[in-house]
Amino acid sequence: MAKEIKVPQISEGVETAVISEILVSKGDKIEEDQSVISVETDKATAEVPATSGGTIKEIKVSEGDEVNVGDVIIILEDDDDDEDSEEKEEKETTDKEKDTSKKKKEESERDEDDSDSEEKEDESKSKEKDDEQEEDDENEDEKDGDEKKKNKNTKFKKDKDTDEASSNEVYASPGVRRLARELGVNLKEINGSGESGRITDKDVKEYKEGGSKKSSSGQAKLPDFSKWGAVETKPLNSIKKTTAKNVLASWQSIPHVFQFGEADISGVETYIEDHNEKVEKAGGKLTLTAILTKIVATALHKFPTFNASIDMDKEEMILKKYVNINIAVATEDGLLVPVIKNADQKSIKDLSVEISEIAEKAREQKLSKEDMEGGNFSISNLGGIGGTNFTPIVYHPQVAILGISRATTKPVYIDGKFEPRSILPLSLSYDHRIIDGADGAGFMNWLVKALEDPYEALLG
Repeated sequence: MAKEIKVPQISEGVETAVISEILVSKGDKIEEDQSVISVETDKATAEVPATSGGTIKEIKVSEGDEVNVGDVIIILEDDDDDEDSEEKEEKETTDKEKDTSKKKKEESERDEDDSDSEEKEDESKSKEKDDEQEEDDENEDEKDGDEKKKNKNTKFKKDKDTDEASSNEVYASPGVRRLARELGVNLKEINGSGESGRITDKDVKEYKEGGSKKSSSGQAKLPDFSKWGAVETKPLNSIKKTTAKNVLASWQSIPHVFQFGEADISGVETYIEDHNEKVEKAGGKLTLTAILTKIVATALHKFPTFNASIDMDKEEMILKKYVNINIAVATEDGLLVPVIKNADQKSIKDLSVEISEIAEKAREQKLSKEDMEGGNFSISNLGGIGGTNFTPIVYHPQVAILGISRATTKPVYIDGKFEPRSILPLSLSYDHRIIDGADGAGFMNWLVKALEDPYEALLG
């Protein structure tokens, strides 16, 4: 009886996912709780286990497909059905062999009766002829037997060598082992890219094509670090796995340019001290991040290419008329980047409250799918941790990100004398395919001016 494996609820609030990898093949025998596919959502990457065991009859999805919770992804046949089918075939073969043997016996008896009725002279000639034919047949059978024995020994040796290479010392499904035998690949020589080092059919094919020096992630093969001392391995959690894939894809596809600037935020710090109590009563906290979110939202209207995406297939840019800004939040499990929607339409107080709320949701792992979607530009503030500058990676399909480091007190020459001022380092990363260096410098200069003298910046 056929069984269905369906897409489960991956996480709270997530109803759709993209098939990132298929871990099994048609005809594989799988066990309950064995991982069968890997899916990716906006919040995490996870493997989907089989809800029951059996033989895979049909795989109804392909890598890259978008699926919904409850969709059927795999159809199974019970192993009992397979065994019944095999027993039936074996019984039919046995019956057929019995019928053939019976017919041969009857024909032999009929030949003996005919032989008895012949004359002795003919019998003698027939006997001599039969003896000669029997001798020829025996020679031919002996030759055929030697050839079959040779082929059998060769096949046994080949199967034995391949089976030894595909022994239980490696972590691979029956389908992958079968593929390895067909391609003549030694599974012991492959580093599996699946969970817990599982070898996938993709690993086998890449190895056969000469890709053994790199894993499916594109990473160069690692040495055995335990040769030089004690080591410990820890699996990446879903957030870190998703982050790793996203930043790698962004770095490989986006030609980054980095622009640096410094802003005197002495006046901003005074503003925060004077108005923080009012914001706290509203349920938030007035921070430099909230103020910069408002400034960046205004800048995106003045510099529309920073609020865009680029489509190289169509050779066009997509200019967005709305302003949604991602705020990077560090959590115990890794980096999350929730979105503040319509930031240009909200006051600094409203932004302060919303940023405080969404950061708390991120740390408690309560972000919804909607909280993570639709961002146009990102802000990452490491000032609370330290450092003088850093170069953040643009979050594809966005084209720019602003990095904020820790402010320090520096002497600034003003009106003929040095004064201690609070100087903030800023780092702007942008996509050079759509943003030129002049535009990058202009955007940075405007941000600096807005922080130092917001009235002058807003006047243009």
